[in-house]
Amino acid sequence: MDEYKLAIHGGEKIKTTPYSTGKRFGAEEMAQLAEALEQNTLFYHYGSKVKQFLQHFNDLYGVRHSVATSSGTAAIHVALGACGITVGDEVITSPITDQGSIIGILYQNAIPVFADLDPYTYNMDPQSIEACITSRTKAIVAVHLAGNPCDMDPIMDIARRHGLRVIEDCAQSYMTWYKGRLAGTIGDYGCFSTNDFKHISTGDGGIVTVNSGDEADYYRTHAFADKNYQRFGANVVRDLTYLAPNYRMTELQGAVGIAQLQKLPQICRQRHDHGERITEGIRDVPGILPHRITDGGWSSYWFYMLRVDEAVLNCSRSEFAQALTAEGIASNAGYIPQPVYMHPLFQRQQAYIGSRFPFELSNADYAEGLCPTAERILQTAITVPVNEFFSERDIDDVIRGIRKVALHYAGKGNERS
Repeated sequence: MDEYKLAIHGGEKIKTTPYSTGKRFGAEEMAQLAEALEQNTLFYHYGSKVKQFLQHFNDLYGVRHSVATSSGTAAIHVALGACGITVGDEVITSPITDQGSIIGILYQNAIPVFADLDPYTYNMDPQSIEACITSRTKAIVAVHLAGNPCDMDPIMDIARRHGLRVIEDCAQSYMTWYKGRLAGTIGDYGCFSTNDFKHISTGDGGIVTVNSGDEADYYRTHAFADKNYQRFGANVVRDLTYLAPNYRMTELQGAVGIAQLQKLPQICRQRHDHGERITEGIRDVPGILPHRITDGGWSSYWFYMLRVDEAVLNCSRSEFAQALTAEGIASNAGYIPQPVYMHPLFQRQQAYIGSRFPFELSNADYAEGLCPTAERILQTAITVPVNEFFSERDIDDVIRGIRKVALHYAGKGNERS
């Protein structure tokens, strides 16, 4: 076999065996669901499963208060509502994220503002965040992308100096550490997702940590997720003092969450080990920029994103991705096609059909080139899945595949192809 000849050119491919898989759900989840059904209620206030789920989460994260929600998107909206984000406020966030990070901002009739990113960690650049601050700025939604923590010390310093609230979007970053603290416990609120594509799943669902230690803040956050109902103990108050959505988690979701939380530490450890091995295996490869973890950080790798230097490799990102796929290595060219601000919603400045509200209240800019580093990241990124069920051989194959393709296009293998 000519080990330097790419599979896309007729050579032997690197990965000849399927990726290892496993079952995410089993007897533990079934037992919890059976107990939930035996309660004869699936409403969180009267049942015990959502309460148990939150208590176990609080114990795991070392927090006093958290609130369950119907999704991670809902969790961010709840945090924004609880901290008083309102009409015409500006909220700074990341341009590389799911729209779930910005939907709550717009539902509060506030204005998303996008800060540029660090080219190696793919997280928000504190200097860019500070440059985005205006008299309208009220909060920062810090997105911990792909299990990698943001550089929270300077972000918190900026927020405190300017009187801003900080909401951590941890949807992709369970058990992620930053300088000895878990992501989601550093800002004013931490928001998590339990949809089917995250480290743990309840089908859909979310959690908001309330980190202030203020009971009133917790009560307000809890109520905002439940139509402004005040449900604590036997007392239920229905006074509607301001608009709040219905984002309640059901007992079925809570039951599955209890079992899933027991697996979470091991899931994150395994993903961390896989991601770190990939970095070590490709660190010295010309033309490859590995995913850099924030200084003082520990990543739980929701996925692995590297970048290709097209000038060094003498190929396009698309060509590299096609060659990697031909080697049997699961991968995608890019992560999302373009920054969030390039979506039609922002280009047309139309959150509501037939209206420019609330964009008309702000001078926020959404032109192409707004966040040049973020745009370049998306133009040169390759995403590789990381899964707790992958075997050591799977990770070895990923490393060998990336090395083979990169060395070929960098000229080390061309003469042999």
